[in-house]
Amino acid sequence: MIHFDAELLNSTLRLATPLILAALGGVLCERSGVVNIALEGMMLAGAFFGMLGSYWTGNPWVGMLLGAAAGGAFGLVHAFLTQRMKLNHIVSGVALNIFALGLTTYLLRKLFMHAGGSPPVNGLPMWNLPGLGEQNPLTELALAGTLLMTPFLWRTPQGLRLRAVGENPEAALAAGIRVGRVRFAAVIAGGLLGGLSGVYLSLGQLNMFAEGMSGGRGFIALAAVIFGRWTPLGAAGAALFFGFFDALQMRLQGQTVGGVVIPSEFMLMLPYLLTIVALAGFAGKAVAPAALGNDEATASN
Repeated sequence: MIHFDAELLNSTLRLATPLILAALGGVLCERSGVVNIALEGMMLAGAFFGMLGSYWTGNPWVGMLLGAAAGGAFGLVHAFLTQRMKLNHIVSGVALNIFALGLTTYLLRKLFMHAGGSPPVNGLPMWNLPGLGEQNPLTELALAGTLLMTPFLWRTPQGLRLRAVGENPEAALAAGIRVGRVRFAAVIAGGLLGGLSGVYLSLGQLNMFAEGMSGGRGFIALAAVIFGRWTPLGAAGAALFFGFFDALQMRLQGQTVGGVVIPSEFMLMLPYLLTIVALAGFAGKAVAPAALGNDEATASN
């Protein structure tokens, strides 16, 4: 029997927070016309360097800034490879994901002399969120970012330029918009949010770093972007949907249905299974930015 209570709601919000942050970063990137498969690598880099900043200084806020900067640096590299070097967006993203996994694994073993995970570090404090109990400050940032990004994209000149670049870069260029600069800024900002989502994993949940701790969440966040039709509210709603089923699988582990124990392996794969179902059912119906993956207008800009 499933009980929908405050504890399940809090668990949903905690598990959805890194997905929301990464998905918002994905919306910024893809609205500008840049495919961002590299969210997984940005999360992993943010998680590692966030832990490292807290480990070196004892201050988790410094770790948060360092983790965000690491995600932004990956965004800068992704923008450079796709917009200046004209590398295929998917190839660039996959390469950055592999690089992030190798880099963090190497540095973890080199700096701490053992595999698996880092020593415990100081994590971010918990703040009381009215109606939702104690939550991480990054949860508040994720919720605030969701509410603010919609008017930014549809009501501000900067947001309108970003969307114009993603819909018709040639027309935007003719109107005097620096397409390359807008895309660089969008991808770096998306990387910062991806880095913060990783910081949440290492300094908001475990207070340590574990090898590969992003665990495919970057790809789930990308699925949330598509499922949410490339809108901030839609992407955040999809992230909450996936977070809910992640929280649900934790609650249902060990329970029985009709006298049969639900296998824990099935419950663990439930969020990923739902990701595949969501993409299969909605990706074809969603309308992506018209110039997603089109770099023709950035050649001399």
